[in-house]
Amino acid sequence: MSECPPFQYGKSRFNQDMFLGRFRHFLDVIDPRTLFVSEKRLQECVKLLDSFKQGTLPPGVTDAELWQAQKIKQAIIHPDTGEKILMPFRMSGFVPFGTPVVVGLLLPNQTMASTIFWQWLNQSHNACVNYSNRNASKPAPFSKFFQGYVGAVTSAVSIAVGLNVLIQRANRLTPTSKLLVQRFVPFPAVASANICNVVLMRHTELSDGIDVLDDSGKVVGTSKVAARHALLETALTRVVMPMPIMVLPPMIMAVLEKLPLLQRQRRLVLPVHSLVCLASFGLALPLAISLFPQMSQISVNQLEPEIAMATDCKIVTYNKGL
Repeated sequence: MSECPPFQYGKSRFNQDMFLGRFRHFLDVIDPRTLFVSEKRLQECVKLLDSFKQGTLPPGVTDAELWQAQKIKQAIIHPDTGEKILMPFRMSGFVPFGTPVVVGLLLPNQTMASTIFWQWLNQSHNACVNYSNRNASKPAPFSKFFQGYVGAVTSAVSIAVGLNVLIQRANRLTPTSKLLVQRFVPFPAVASANICNVVLMRHTELSDGIDVLDDSGKVVGTSKVAARHALLETALTRVVMPMPIMVLPPMIMAVLEKLPLLQRQRRLVLPVHSLVCLASFGLALPLAISLFPQMSQISVNQLEPEIAMATDCKIVTYNKGL
């Protein structure tokens, strides 16, 4: 593939049928530089893309400029609502705004209060990200999302606290072993709660269905089957995502903390821990969300009969959400 292929509106410049293409695409999606795009620059990008759609593109505009304009618009504006996503809840803000929370989750010597606080903060951030990047093709009352948020936070805190209590009561473990095991407690708590978070925050999609589109982008129906596929794919990414984030830093820090430098300079432990978490988070996020394309495809034979009757397409598309 050429470095800059011919521009296609609404499409990715990278092949979404291959994992590597999706990985490169989502590296663009989470690029934190888009957080600093001005309102003026955003409107210029929107205007440029509108000109492309209307066939009134100014002379001299390159494919690279069009791809960049689309990248900026997609990073900031929700594809279904057309509204700006708040900065901390954009996918491009997930790593910079989420890293302090990850550092807090993985701090050693957690108390009951600190465990509850960091799990609450993590699931609150996740809930806002899930809500902000949901499939919004069908309206849903905010009260349902709030109920989902309460359920997700409750599940995260319950699992984390329960595991910590079990470890404290494990008489066979030495104090050193308990400290090491406690560092891995956040992973099962976060992974389980992430599934609850996605399902509870987006459960209205299961009951109401989501829009499916034909080859030309026209809505051909609303499908509950497609909604189940969208939530399953998103939930799987939320299980994979915390694996490197929650497993690698404790392993790496267990080795680094034995180094003479960190033994002598204990104040360096937190900064080093933060850098390790940032690197792990920056790697884990694009890897996880690259498992499935955001605009996923499904055979009409798998969907409701009325949708198969409404289109001649064999394959339809739906927005999985992020």
